[in-house]
Amino acid sequence: MFDCKMAKKTADTIRVLSAEAIQKAKSGHPGMPLGCADYAAVLWSKYLRHDPSTPGWLGRDRFILSAGHGSMLIYSLLHLFNYGLDMEELKNFRQWGSLTPGHPELGHTEGVDITTGPLGSGFASAVGMSIANRYFAVRTGLDKTDFFANKIFIISGDGCMMEGATSEAASLAGHLKLDDLVVFYDDNNISIEGSTGIAFTEDVAARFAAYNWRVIRCDNANDICQCDAALAEAVKSDGRPTIIIGKTQIGFGAPNKQGKASSHGEPLGDEELAALRANLGYTEAPFTVAEDVKAYCAACVAESKAKAAEWNAKFKAFCDADAAAAELIDKYVNQTVPENILEELLKVAPVDEPVASRASSGTILQKVAELVPALFGGAADLAPSTKSNIKGETDFAPGNYGGRNIHFGVRELAMGLAANGMAANGTAIPYSSTFFVFSDYMKPAIRLAAIQKLHQIYIFTHDSFYVGEDGPTHEPIEQIAMLRSIPGVTVIRPAEAHEVAGAWAAALKADGPVALLLTRQNLKPYDAETAKNVNVERGAFVVSDDEDFGMILLATGSEVNLALEAAELLRAEGAKIRVVSMPSQELFLQQDFDYQDEVLPGYVPVVSIEAASTFGWERFTGLEGLNIGLDHFGASAPYKVLAEKFGFTPQGIVDQIKDCFCFDEDDCDCGCGDDCSCGCDCEK
Repeated sequence: MFDCKMAKKTADTIRVLSAEAIQKAKSGHPGMPLGCADYAAVLWSKYLRHDPSTPGWLGRDRFILSAGHGSMLIYSLLHLFNYGLDMEELKNFRQWGSLTPGHPELGHTEGVDITTGPLGSGFASAVGMSIANRYFAVRTGLDKTDFFANKIFIISGDGCMMEGATSEAASLAGHLKLDDLVVFYDDNNISIEGSTGIAFTEDVAARFAAYNWRVIRCDNANDICQCDAALAEAVKSDGRPTIIIGKTQIGFGAPNKQGKASSHGEPLGDEELAALRANLGYTEAPFTVAEDVKAYCAACVAESKAKAAEWNAKFKAFCDADAAAAELIDKYVNQTVPENILEELLKVAPVDEPVASRASSGTILQKVAELVPALFGGAADLAPSTKSNIKGETDFAPGNYGGRNIHFGVRELAMGLAANGMAANGTAIPYSSTFFVFSDYMKPAIRLAAIQKLHQIYIFTHDSFYVGEDGPTHEPIEQIAMLRSIPGVTVIRPAEAHEVAGAWAAALKADGPVALLLTRQNLKPYDAETAKNVNVERGAFVVSDDEDFGMILLATGSEVNLALEAAELLRAEGAKIRVVSMPSQELFLQQDFDYQDEVLPGYVPVVSIEAASTFGWERFTGLEGLNIGLDHFGASAPYKVLAEKFGFTPQGIVDQIKDCFCFDEDDCDCGCGDDCSCGCDCEK
């Protein structure tokens, strides 16, 4: 079906539509769509395996626009290749309620496989897609068929090549020999500030060759035939991922702005748009596609759909012939989690002696892996410490893509972005793991996961100043507030093994990213009676209570046991105390008002206790409450010494409470007399 002349006309149509939409919006980036249109037209009309009538088709190739600022390129393609993106949507580019936002968004526009925009993120997420594809194929036995010969095509630019995320991910992909990756590098030597030569003079080809990538050069990627030749070579694997270094001219076709930085990030202007149309011989009215281009794209789509239908028929026959394989495939595609997951996890929770929550998580993870085939992941070179290896399973590696334990290396950002791609692939619930303080390196990836509502699990251990001797650089203080500030991220900090089981169950049932915050130090398990109160899914619950309580101690994680011990000291002095464990602020805030008010009634003072920044606790303690935490960066010493110095001992907590609240009627001047044990704050 491929026709070189019509592919060229399709590319020019992409250029004009892109420039017109950006001009109408008075906002956008025309340079990249104009420069990459030839490559994109060849890819979509000849090489990309897709079915516009079923955008999520299991057998499809992926198309990732890592240079997401050039979003009109993909929107023009989706329009021309019948993804239901009509011309009105192109006219409403970047406008309220449109399906054509400033950068491509997964779940918002059919045909977009991942949200992109932050440069390098699409590239790194594509590496995760490749990992998930390989794992799914091997674990289901589909690698022994020809069903999963699909490719992941990425378009990236100079900005992507400069970003560290790309370097980390490319290094990992080369090591893993992920030969289904085909990257087109839009090498136009222009960035926003002008020539890339002012900041970027490295030999990209040599860098990628060192990463164990195959490098294909396309000296003129504004030539249809050269693009075709490069892609023809690229899709024939040599056992390595492939990068096509395509020399393009940014703004190609715009006679006065072609090759100039002025075409990068601003509309061409009415005069230059007219000059572009004239230069390309484009005589159709604005926002019009020539009939022969429509017919050509429709014929390409028909051919693609026919191939997809043939694939579907063979795949159905395969599944019909092997019920066990079909059932397993279904568990991956639907990321199936058993209904009784909590009950099963509680059976293996180590509750007979004090253990660190990282250790109880590691034990529970083994059961999760047994019950949820779609779960797999790894750590950034820290699995022995984060207890995140699945025992009895092999490593994901070249020649063993069915290995369940991924070694991401010391590449936290690439790990986070790759996990996004793994989740977006649609066949996995990925987990990734590192020390909590290094979530800073993952913040951009976590934010993108939240934007896309990607179901994945972060295992963050060494969650407080109790890291001890490693000192301030390794003691997370403000990171928990950072995670809680990201809309859509669920943060769970369990207090002991029963809560860890509940945390894993909640994480597996979530519909977005979940962070598990776990300790290095041992935590005393609840007794059997207290354990009956645990309800992690509700975010907070009462673990110890006095009738007519006059104060609430509200704690998370390792500080729940501390709160329980402090409560006993206060009770010995006649105070009446309620202790609440709040493993997840987010889950608690999702509960109805009645439940929230039942747990935290507004008529008594609340003291929050958490070995981290106190930022944000005011929403639960109010102006008259007390927030006990750490609003500095810790210190280097054995953790028990730090606990003593920072006031994180039972007596230390009581002393801080007494500094703010009165518990002795003889010292009280509030006039409440015998009721002084309510925890009123008189002159204090």
